[in-house]
Amino acid sequence: MNLAALNAVAEKMVAPGRGILAADESTGTIKKRFDAIGVENTEQNRRDYRELMFRAKDAMSYVSGVILYDETIWQNAADGTPLVDLLNAADVVPGIKVDEGVQPLPGFPNETITAGLDNLATRLVKYYERGARFAKWRAVIDTGSGIPTPGAVKANAHALARYAALCQAHQIVPIVEPEILMDGDHDIARCDEATRFVLHTVFDELYEQRVALEGIVLKPNMVISGKQSPVQASVQQVAERTVAVLKEIVPSAVPGIAYLSGGQTDEQATAHLDAMNRIGGFPWKMTFSYGRALQAAPQKAWSGKAENTRAAQAAFTHRARMNSLASLGQWESELEKTV
Repeated sequence: MNLAALNAVAEKMVAPGRGILAADESTGTIKKRFDAIGVENTEQNRRDYRELMFRAKDAMSYVSGVILYDETIWQNAADGTPLVDLLNAADVVPGIKVDEGVQPLPGFPNETITAGLDNLATRLVKYYERGARFAKWRAVIDTGSGIPTPGAVKANAHALARYAALCQAHQIVPIVEPEILMDGDHDIARCDEATRFVLHTVFDELYEQRVALEGIVLKPNMVISGKQSPVQASVQQVAERTVAVLKEIVPSAVPGIAYLSGGQTDEQATAHLDAMNRIGGFPWKMTFSYGRALQAAPQKAWSGKAENTRAAQAAFTHRARMNSLASLGQWESELEKTV
């Protein structure tokens, strides 16, 4: 393992004013997005949509890395150029989602475990050869009556740590993503409690598996109210609680934190990131690793029509710029009108 090289990639992924585009929706997930805009879920349409984003030069100046799905990393653009080459030409680090989704965790009702460790080492070799320099693995933690349980949290944290160690052994930076889902009626205090518990467990497991923290990027949820909670925390409350939890738990050796949006609206995700960066005083850089919060607007603008490509790229550029400003603590809500 070349830790200096891993650290250089991790630092580039969280470079000031830039963040990570999560374009790693599975075929099934992107079908839901395409259904909403009336687009057939074909391989060509998936390629065309992602290509238009990767060719949006202005937008990509705000993007440090792109998480790809297995299908996408092997695809070529319409002119035959590998999509990973488009990213490299834009000075964007190609990444790859390597987990194989969640499945029920035996003995733990309503809790899941992420699959994909069995053949991961073999896949990492191929992904590296194709140009991937970082990877993503998502552990999904739900809250509810009696959950999450210590056993399920530890199982998911252990899998995250094993994945991270394998990535580093193959010279790939692991994004470590433990996500407390926003689904449910829990309040922000419950999310705070669960997030602390999960992050403590994750970092214990990373230590046990000898993962070098200088060569990872953490992708956590924000500490936020559940979607169905009757009391929704304010932007400032989300920012203060999230920063407090991470300051207490996340070691300073970690180069950066790239938050997931987790089902927030576009503007909510941007406002929360901005408020956190305005607090300041933390040892790591804080940026975004958003999927829907970056893509909902360009998907709607595109709607599967080639003649809408420029409009879609403009919508993508606007969202990328807003989140770039938020990662610097320089976003203002009035800027949302300057599309």
